[in-house]
Amino acid sequence: MSVSTTPAPARQPLPCGSWPSPVTVDLVAGKALSLSEVSADGAMVYWLERRPAEKGRTVLRRWQEDLGAQDVLPAVYDVGTRVHEYGGAPYAVGHGHVAFSEKKSGALWFFAKNTEAPLCLSHTDGLRYADLRFAPDASCLLAVREDHRTEGEAKAALVAFALTPTEKGVQAGPEQVLHMGPDFLAAPSVSPDGRYLAWIEWQHPNMPWDSTRLCGATLVRTPEGQISGLSNRHVLAGATHDESLIEPRWAADGTLQVVSDRTGSWTVWCIQPQEFEQCDVALTPAPVPEGEIGQPAWVFGQRSYQPLPEGGCVVLAVQDGTTRCQITDAAGAVTRFHAHPEQCPVRLDDGRFAWLEAPCDALPAVVVGTAQGGVAHVVQRAADLTLDRHDISKPETIRFPVDPDGPALGHAFFYAPANSRARVPEGEKPPMIVLVHGGPTARAQEGFSFKVQWWTSRGFAVLDVNYGGSTGFGRAWRNRLKGAWGVVDVADCIAAAQHMVNTGRVDPKRLAIRGSSAGGMTVLVALASSSLFAAGVSLYGVTDLRALAAETHKFEARYLDGLIGPWPEAESVYLERSPISVVAQIKAPVLMLQGLDDTVVPPNQAHSMAVALQKAGTSCTLHEFAGEGHGFRQESTLRRALAAELSFYGQVFGFTPAS
Repeated sequence: MSVSTTPAPARQPLPCGSWPSPVTVDLVAGKALSLSEVSADGAMVYWLERRPAEKGRTVLRRWQEDLGAQDVLPAVYDVGTRVHEYGGAPYAVGHGHVAFSEKKSGALWFFAKNTEAPLCLSHTDGLRYADLRFAPDASCLLAVREDHRTEGEAKAALVAFALTPTEKGVQAGPEQVLHMGPDFLAAPSVSPDGRYLAWIEWQHPNMPWDSTRLCGATLVRTPEGQISGLSNRHVLAGATHDESLIEPRWAADGTLQVVSDRTGSWTVWCIQPQEFEQCDVALTPAPVPEGEIGQPAWVFGQRSYQPLPEGGCVVLAVQDGTTRCQITDAAGAVTRFHAHPEQCPVRLDDGRFAWLEAPCDALPAVVVGTAQGGVAHVVQRAADLTLDRHDISKPETIRFPVDPDGPALGHAFFYAPANSRARVPEGEKPPMIVLVHGGPTARAQEGFSFKVQWWTSRGFAVLDVNYGGSTGFGRAWRNRLKGAWGVVDVADCIAAAQHMVNTGRVDPKRLAIRGSSAGGMTVLVALASSSLFAAGVSLYGVTDLRALAAETHKFEARYLDGLIGPWPEAESVYLERSPISVVAQIKAPVLMLQGLDDTVVPPNQAHSMAVALQKAGTSCTLHEFAGEGHGFRQESTLRRALAAELSFYGQVFGFTPAS
């Protein structure tokens, strides 16, 4: 997306909400691609591209400078995985090879270099694969396997498939289980010399941002050099106290690096090669910039830092809620990486980098460039369009008090209405939508987002809140939500909205609150707790915590133990905190949007809440979408959902949306 730099035209005063907007439903629902998971193999750049116009199918794409961009796989494949339901890292590349998981079937495929068709490695009902990684020499493919073939919780395992070169290409061996037993496994990574394997594991009731273990083992190989098992399995860190250890990566010199929050914020630590066969080693802090370097592992394959071949690394550090990309050399000197990456850039073999550029004033794009010069070549844009710079609202950092008796300050991004052809009429203040992110351990980020610009370009202000529990502000801020979900998050969102009212920048009578998943629960409880909001929108939101504890998938099966209390011992607290229990206190109209194939928050939760609200005399509209899970992917769904929500605000706030 390009941005016009023409002077601002004359803007007409129009009722907020009714402004004609260049951020159209065609753009948001149909034309804009969702880009993610950029990786590199030699001079080739790979990424995932979700296409709403193809019913949300995710495509693996590849770019080379002399060949341009192209699809890697035939159109029958939808790349993705449902491990942990949220997936992540459904493909891997290395030495010209490609491996990928097919989302609908769960099958695992291998596409050898210079071959015309992929080879199926596994296609067993009930098996799912994620976190795919090739060994450094491409002698095997590693994966996290989730086994749903028996009753009860799915079983996790680290598995490997041997890859042997032959005269006809590459022969793949049978699946080899390397390790199982822990409730959860992630991030298998082979050392550069092929001797060792490192990984992350954790147990119920912990989530990966609560307490994990960094483990290691020696790889056992056959006489032909293929991995056949593990020996000397041990815990490197995390055995004696709670800390969140994530993203283990090997540096070129054999040093193992890992992100840990043992000092209060996630940052990078090192284990020297000579210590790798020891237990509970003393980690050495890596010379990296200040700020929180790490993110909650809701999905596999996240990348907050990347070691460089010559030493040092590239990192994404969050400071005061804002992400900064920086690079350190072997001596620890820090320089700015001139980019706005969504994930840490990856190195090409010619010294350049590839990354997903996500600035606040332009759509995301897969790009290639340098640390000093920034973007040099745009590989793929999320959409081809031009917006006037006056149509784009940029984030403003807001700090607001969250404890009347203390110094603690909350964080939010505020977006004022922005439109090159319309303005707020004299004497009027704009309506405001408070955004509540999901998770609840996620983060409001400053990159360009349609969920913000759709509203600001129509005359709304938007406030995106990093309530207690959000990441990017250290472990203590995350732990504010421990045992207090439905209390701290609600209070922080109310405090943030009240702060904006007190500043006189928004209309106190036209405030709405909107959230998805965990954020949907916060929306409903906030409506019951405060008369500040005139409307609320819940997208696949939690309404009954007891049902969620009993019905949800394995990854989050014990999440509520930390957020609410141990289940079922704390059942009374679950009941008290559930939106379904405070229906009588909700007076503002509610819109609910729900996918009928949702396995994270089953659709009966939305249906029960809608019926209860209607019986209580509160206006509630429920839209259900067939073929949609936890998050909407299809163009038809996105169109209907956007139209329904805009119409809902029009009815509540008394404006007629532009056609």
